Amino acid sequence: MTHQDGNVTPIPDEVGLLYDAVVDSAAVTMGKNLHFGYWEPSDSELSFDEATDRLTDLLTERLRIGPGSRLLDIGCGVGTPGVRIARLSGAEVTGISVSEEQVKRANALARSQSSACRAEFHQANAMELPFPDASFDAAVALESMIHMPDRGQVLREIRRVLRPGGRIVLTDFHERTPLSPAHRAVVNQLLQDIMCTMVQVDDYLRLLRAAGFQFKEMVDISEETVRRTFMALAERAAHMPTEVLSKLGWKSNPADMIDISGFGYLLVVAERPMATG
Repeated sequence: MTHQDGNVTPIPDEVGLLYDAVVDSAAVTMGKNLHFGYWEPSDSELSFDEATDRLTDLLTERLRIGPGSRLLDIGCGVGTPGVRIARLSGAEVTGISVSEEQVKRANALARSQSSACRAEFHQANAMELPFPDASFDAAVALESMIHMPDRGQVLREIRRVLRPGGRIVLTDFHERTPLSPAHRAVVNQLLQDIMCTMVQVDDYLRLLRAAGFQFKEMVDISEETVRRTFMALAERAAHMPTEVLSKLGWKSNPADMIDISGFGYLLVVAERPMATG
């Protein structure tokens, strides 16, 4: 479904097929992680791969998990963040993705680690989580909410599978400032290429409340993530073989996104309330 702003509602099966098809090309372009980097300060000398790990760590610090905890990784990609979290925190990680190929790669990565790293991955739809109520201590959604056709439904499902007091830590794309028509056209092309949508900041307060979460933190980390990520991707794309880029099938150019300040990156933390009475 196409919205008035040009965004197209993602369809989970199609998102899964997209990532099945581009898993190798995306790895060449994006590196070991398929998400943005985090540089603090914004002129930090971290490489792109180091900065993507730093973003994983930034979310992990807010999960409040450790040995004995069970973490749900929503939209696990090829498993790099989930395996990193399991290895560094000692938590047991269960990841899901709608992409069959990503799940295969993620489980292969987990098997390559020591037995102390407890992580496993399954093909599943976050709109209908295949887990019992109150079965996880925390959940992380690193750049996966962007692909969800109904963020509210996903949040309700996450709340259901979290134990009372359990945290959800997520990132999402948001419209930071009003986009000019020219910038909106560029952003909409990117959103169409990677089958995602963006939100308004105020949407999250409403979505969290409606899903039964208590809001804990919301931070605009655009300055630390967006420009440097698109600069890194533009540099990599400039050196990519034509056949690799053509397999991605994207019409957008990361270089066109570098100076679009209205495209924002949001970090959100919420908790399932403790049981009362």
